[in-house]
Amino acid sequence: MSRRVLVVEDDVDIGRLVTLQLAELGCECRLVDDGVTALDEARAGRYDLVILDLMLPRLDGLEICRRLRAAQIEVPVLMLTAKSSELDRVLGLELGADDYLTKPFSMPELAARVKGIFRRAERDAAQKAAAAAPGSQRIETAGLVIDLVRHEVTVAGQPVELTAKEFELLACFARSPGRVFTRAQLLDQVWGYSHSGYEHTVNSHINRLRNKIERDPGNPEVIQTVWGVGYKFAEKVARGATGPAP
Repeated sequence: MSRRVLVVEDDVDIGRLVTLQLAELGCECRLVDDGVTALDEARAGRYDLVILDLMLPRLDGLEICRRLRAAQIEVPVLMLTAKSSELDRVLGLELGADDYLTKPFSMPELAARVKGIFRRAERDAAQKAAAAAPGSQRIETAGLVIDLVRHEVTVAGQPVELTAKEFELLACFARSPGRVFTRAQLLDQVWGYSHSGYEHTVNSHINRLRNKIERDPGNPEVIQTVWGVGYKFAEKVARGATGPAP
């Protein structure tokens, strides 16, 4: 099946190389070179992936990503940028980008990231189909309720606002209580890739998730740390252990 990809890049040479590489992967591409046009195209919902440069005329990539996620448009976003600081990487990911490449990058690396995003999209679709089966829509434990179809979470009956990635991370844990996940495994399961240097992304998402669902985030009982290995969702949680501290 041909995938449709929107490539947003104002450097003509880079844009041409990216579209040529994607064509080799069987993708159908549209190349645009400014942020306003890119936002309009992405909002139209005709694409399976947006490859988005950070520095663009008229509207920058971070603002485009923020507006797409605010409008609950969940098309995967792969950001490209010449900036290399950790702050820039984290900001792009936390605004809703699915992956991040710093220029200069190789075409094989781009291809690997794109394949990873598509694999994750296929896995998400399969999981949603499975979640729609009778009896599998909800996961409940000690006051924590995860509705896999509606993408809703409540703690002690109170709704909890999670980002898309926070929800996917929580659902990944909750589907396999007691299983220990390494950071690399979580990157692969939730973000669709495993790449050295991005483990801090897992850490920051888990910290925010704990702040939202744990009674005492400093002493977590639901998402537990297994020192030297990774994290796990507790097999048994004491009744009333979840939720903000009184």
